[in-house]
Amino acid sequence: MKKTAIFFFLFLSAVVLIGCGGDATEPESTSSKVDITMPKGAEETVEEETVAEEKEVVEAGLAKKEIVWPKDQAKMILIPAGSFEMGDSLNEGEKEEQPVHTVELDAFYMDAHEVTMEQWKKFKGGKVLEPWVKAASPGNKHPVVGLLWEDAVAYAEAMGKRLPTEAEWEYAARGGLVGKRFPWGDDDLDDDAVPREHANFDGKGGKDKWGDKTAPVGSFAPNGYGLFDIAGNAFEWTHDWFKYEYYKKSPRKNPTGPKVGDDVNGAKKEHVIRGGSASLNSWALRVAKRTTIANNTFHKVAWIGFRCVVDVKDGRPQLRPANKRWDVK
Repeated sequence: MKKTAIFFFLFLSAVVLIGCGGDATEPESTSSKVDITMPKGAEETVEEETVAEEKEVVEAGLAKKEIVWPKDQAKMILIPAGSFEMGDSLNEGEKEEQPVHTVELDAFYMDAHEVTMEQWKKFKGGKVLEPWVKAASPGNKHPVVGLLWEDAVAYAEAMGKRLPTEAEWEYAARGGLVGKRFPWGDDDLDDDAVPREHANFDGKGGKDKWGDKTAPVGSFAPNGYGLFDIAGNAFEWTHDWFKYEYYKKSPRKNPTGPKVGDDVNGAKKEHVIRGGSASLNSWALRVAKRTTIANNTFHKVAWIGFRCVVDVKDGRPQLRPANKRWDVK
């Protein structure tokens, strides 16, 4: 086709030259148009590439920094894709916080706040809370606590969300800081040395005025990503089973935890909780701190709540996209 078009062009040029008496000077104007046809399939290829590039640009701009999730009206924050060093880089924690290892994560949205008592009460099918829970979290804007992992999962699934993986939780909790002890920086571990401006934990002082109760969510400044109460107030359930030596074989890309956990509550296996609580000291607030339920009374001693996440694909929220593996050994 290309050879035919070129031949036609040369032929037409020859006709014009002959008609002008051999004068090679082009006329000032002409109504003649020469259509040189592109090779078969070339037009479609160019068009497809252009559309693909435009689509990529458009979709890349759709991931808003903040959204409001329609089912529970929770504000969610975009946690950008990236990599970080997961674990205790300060060598001051427990053996299960080692070794420090590089983790790469896709982008996801995370609840800006812990799920509240009010949100839990509106959840149809949610279990009735025990009396001690209302004493620990006395108002609708306080985090819901006293929940088993299965309770948190049931809520998340009903809202079209899921629990964060342990890696997602730590990455988000760090808020972009590298190798720091707390979500806000490197204050000393001594309770008296930790400014009470950042979190609700054991005791009172500064902004921390709640003592043996949780604070209403958002009572302290957010971390670098805009997440509130990521340290203190209430522990938070994660997706992962708790396994002491999981860090030694954790996948680099989007780790989702071991397929089964270790025995930690007698012969019972448990999931990982993160973040510390209002009833524990600053040791539990460390961003690398891993723990789980050690016994059946732990709920009343260290209060456990949760927050949810949603995956991001092509700039849009999409729960568990096909490119993310969830059955990890």
